[in-house]
Amino acid sequence: MRIAIFENIMTPGGHEVDFDRILVEELRALGHEVVFYVPEGFRFALDYGAEVRRLPGAVVSYSGVTGLRKLFRTVQREKRRMGWFRALFEAAEAGDFDGLIVPTSTYRYLRALSHSALRRSPVPVVFILHGINPKEAPRFLKAADSLASFPRIRPTVLTLSDSIFGKRRDTVRLIPPPTFVPRDIPWEPTDGTGNDVLTIGFFGQYRREKRLEDFLQVYVSGKYTPPVRLLVQGSTMHPEDAEDFERIIAKYQGTAGMTFLHRGLIGAEWQEAIAGVDALLLPYSAPRYRYHWGGMLFTAIGFQKPVIASDDMNPEVFASYEIGRLFESGNMGALKECLETFINTYDVKRETYGEALRRAAEAYSPQAFARRIAEILSE
Repeated sequence: MRIAIFENIMTPGGHEVDFDRILVEELRALGHEVVFYVPEGFRFALDYGAEVRRLPGAVVSYSGVTGLRKLFRTVQREKRRMGWFRALFEAAEAGDFDGLIVPTSTYRYLRALSHSALRRSPVPVVFILHGINPKEAPRFLKAADSLASFPRIRPTVLTLSDSIFGKRRDTVRLIPPPTFVPRDIPWEPTDGTGNDVLTIGFFGQYRREKRLEDFLQVYVSGKYTPPVRLLVQGSTMHPEDAEDFERIIAKYQGTAGMTFLHRGLIGAEWQEAIAGVDALLLPYSAPRYRYHWGGMLFTAIGFQKPVIASDDMNPEVFASYEIGRLFESGNMGALKECLETFINTYDVKRETYGEALRRAAEAYSPQAFARRIAEILSE
């Protein structure tokens, strides 16, 4: 099958980049051919080694605009999206591909689709949504219902549940998300046996909602039996986040056993950093983590690293697999206790964590994910 991927989100790195890589490499491994369709001027953060075709109309950014200018760009963005949909429909009509994937969608894509010729696509179109929160759910279901008479349109939600807040639709597919695995480095699972120091990593894009400073205050006050080292890496997208992160670094960088890295990591460098720690800290506290899969959690599973996480981080995963320890979201006292227990009992629990991580990595593997996507396209 010749599968097209319509990508219109430009990012310098992160899980969006690796998500596209999963689609490309794992679909190819199943014997499919992959081609990208992107807006004019689109720049990839990674060379996927795939054919790229350009669609008329550049990406419209909201960066740095507010008020009426943002409203104008919203209208402009919708017009561009409709133009891209029309061009994709024409390519499908011409037989340029056998199936189409939109890898990062929202209910707005489906709402626009109901007014586009693409809804009558002659080939299957899979719109992937990376989670739906309670506020979005009615809008998503309404948009999906409006497309129910177009069977080749296949909204697919990445979720750990079997329903959208208790509601189901025959036209909506619900599948679990994939793990992110090392692809550019020699790697095999390791649990830190024989290491002199237990190394714990805090990785990812720095945002203030992740409450890094609260976590660091708790971490330095903990009492740990084994020697422990903390690596804090963060990339920042916005000036205010970069300024805040630098303030935190200046405050804590002299603390013994604590290392900071303020820059983005991508490809082999990112994979080596994750592979080089024994466990990952995910102390993020935000309601959205109950509804949207955690990129860092599924990185931890793919690299088979146990985690310390808040209990609003994809709780369904922890209900099935003992891959670390949870603390009550937002409760700093509970976080301190969780950290101390995790670190001080790590030698005793490492085998339990390792076995659970192996089972979770198999259940959520990128290979299994690609097979599910291919099956949806082939229905």
